Amino acid sequence: MKHLQFSRHRRLRQTANLRAMVRETHLHTEDFIYPLFVVDGANKKIEVASMPGVYNLSLDLLEAELQEIVDLGIKSIILFGVPDEKDEVGSGAYHDHGIVQQGIKLTKEKFPELVVVADTCLCEFTSHGHCGVVENGQVLNDPSLDLLAKTAVSQAEAGADIIAPSNMMDGFVAAIRYGLDEAGFQHIPIMSYAVKYSSAFYGPFRDAAQSAPSFGDRKTYQMDPANRLEAFREAESDIQEGADFLIVKPALSYMDIIRDVKNNFTVPVVAYNVSGEYAMVKAAAANGWINEKEIVMEMLTSMKRAGSDLIITYFAKDVARWLKDN
Repeated sequence: MKHLQFSRHRRLRQTANLRAMVRETHLHTEDFIYPLFVVDGANKKIEVASMPGVYNLSLDLLEAELQEIVDLGIKSIILFGVPDEKDEVGSGAYHDHGIVQQGIKLTKEKFPELVVVADTCLCEFTSHGHCGVVENGQVLNDPSLDLLAKTAVSQAEAGADIIAPSNMMDGFVAAIRYGLDEAGFQHIPIMSYAVKYSSAFYGPFRDAAQSAPSFGDRKTYQMDPANRLEAFREAESDIQEGADFLIVKPALSYMDIIRDVKNNFTVPVVAYNVSGEYAMVKAAAANGWINEKEIVMEMLTSMKRAGSDLIITYFAKDVARWLKDN
């Protein structure tokens, strides 16, 4: 044995403090963007059945939620809206007094330092649940762009700091960038859902946002989960059209794509830790099968290690508490 030569990797793992000294990847509260769902009405705090701890909130209860978020040190939220009324063209998405616009205004009035990301899509507001204009059972690309640009401008007028279009129409970044610039919002960045797969992991979100398609699916505009090279084409075109951030969604099954995007583009990369990923952890933890804190911290650390600069996650408040306790 005395003649054997081999590396002593365990030397740097002997104690907790030593491991912390050489740790390569760190989670910070500033890394997280916390999703919020705002709804019409009053005194509503309705837990999403498939997402324990996530609520649909009416505006009169939003301020208390925002105060908790700010107190935890979370710097950014992303707002989704669930209106009482929907129509064929999703007019509630771009109405000056739409539920998202009201949520943005309230947030910026009460907590001006909080970064507000506005999800820019039509699916929560259309009666058919698709992300664009529908004609004869088909989702029309170009007519949808005008409505998406109108939505982005109305959100910017309400005070949104970042526009995050999630619809996956071809040319959506170009249309929104043009619309924002023409309206005098050249300074507002676009956080594009550039690489958004047609995923089964979105199911619980559609419960929360009441946005499931009434017919068909979204496979004609969201990406095939089997494709990798297509992600490069999507991300590259969005950069050329003016995207300032690139989102990869979902995160957990697409770590390779997060790394690809990070390696090939210089803008910040955002991972979306989606509803199905959240729900699976919550269900397993509720059954006592896993240690929720350890699983969540490992999962989010792996997303950061894969190349994410920011993470949209429903776990943000939990992790902020855990990081404070450490």
